[in-house]
Amino acid sequence: MNNKITSQLKKLAAERQIKTDPSHDWQHILRVTNLAELIGKQEKADRDILIPAALFHDIIVYPKNSPKNKKASSASAAVAENILKKIKAYPKEKIASVAVCINECSFSKGLKPKLLESKILQDADRLEATGAISIMRTFSSGGQTNRPFYDPTDPFCQKGSVQFRSGLDLFYQRLLIVEQGMHTTTAKKMAKRRTKFLKDFLAELKLELKESNII
Repeated sequence: MNNKITSQLKKLAAERQIKTDPSHDWQHILRVTNLAELIGKQEKADRDILIPAALFHDIIVYPKNSPKNKKASSASAAVAENILKKIKAYPKEKIASVAVCINECSFSKGLKPKLLESKILQDADRLEATGAISIMRTFSSGGQTNRPFYDPTDPFCQKGSVQFRSGLDLFYQRLLIVEQGMHTTTAKKMAKRRTKFLKDFLAELKLELKESNII
């Protein structure tokens, strides 16, 4: 993909990206796209597929507590298809692959990627769900849905199954386990370091809650 098309797609993505959710704003898209490019170079991926998929993978975002949330990736794929069809210089035979990558990117769907580019996009997006960035995103989303930081009766999810009652619950539902599902060597190394940071954060939080006589 040449720089002209890339710039055009970035402009379209930035204009259309949601402005009311910091967890899925343009900066999130830019980080995922840059991570995808970094991993893609190592894996020799097709940029014509990978870059549009990364730029439009969250072009449609529904609130986490909305019943439509699981349909966001399919809706995003449809938007990407429509945009790419209108760009004359974009190779039309690759549009379907872009849609596959976006559809398979959803964490909640739990789909196994079929394409190399889909594996890379999953890795890039899920790197946003671990490490320092993931902490900011988790509590930003929790604030939007009025979810507490932690459940004072079980802040570290030690009593039975994990329930999504608080922001901290998401650590045990997702943030600490995404490392296990990485596909590429580059992403695995990044995820390992980021997961260690999460564990260090939790250890410090436990100390602070003890000091505050919460646990």
